Amino acid sequence: MSDLLLADEREAVAAASRHLAQKGLVIGTAGNISARKGDLVAVTPTGADLSTVTAEMVTVIDLEGEVVDGDLAPTSEVPLHTGIYAATNALAITHAHAMASTAVSCCFDELPPLHYSCLGLGGAPRTAAYATFGSKELARNVIEALQGRNAAMMQNHGSVAYGSKMAEAVERLELLEWLAELYWRASSMGTPHVLTDADFEAIITAAIERGYGGLKKIKKE
Repeated sequence: MSDLLLADEREAVAAASRHLAQKGLVIGTAGNISARKGDLVAVTPTGADLSTVTAEMVTVIDLEGEVVDGDLAPTSEVPLHTGIYAATNALAITHAHAMASTAVSCCFDELPPLHYSCLGLGGAPRTAAYATFGSKELARNVIEALQGRNAAMMQNHGSVAYGSKMAEAVERLELLEWLAELYWRASSMGTPHVLTDADFEAIITAAIERGYGGLKKIKKE
């Protein structure tokens, strides 16, 4: 077993970084990932090509943003990560400059809801108001956009998601990008039909009644 501090969290951060790079959601150094355990956070280093990050490259900080362990300086977005951890029950955070969600963030305060799967993000994702990267102002704006949501866009910047485990944070970031690309493609063909509040009420009712989204065994007589 590795004697690295937060070894499992460091490996999860590194694996998620490489996965998101392989999927094309992050290119080069454009993004950052973190995982929390107790009062410590494992986070990607600044300036790292995320497709090559290893557990040994991941830095450990405390919730004040101070380095606890590691050889590399942490991401410039430390205030974003520590701010989200302080404001939510997150245990993992993913942030990327993915193309579709970044493009939508340049034009909309909220992603128009075309598909019911946005309920997996808590509802239609909002766009956090623009602020300089790495600033506490940006962290505050993102936290506001995340109210009642677990993913958001960042104006003229990118996207962010969180979860109770790394797989959840990665899946939500990927879902946000899929929803943004869906809108992009649909709007290129015409004016998309947007789901209404009444539509969502019916969707939620149907999902509850049918146990939608989980494996179910066939009842045999």
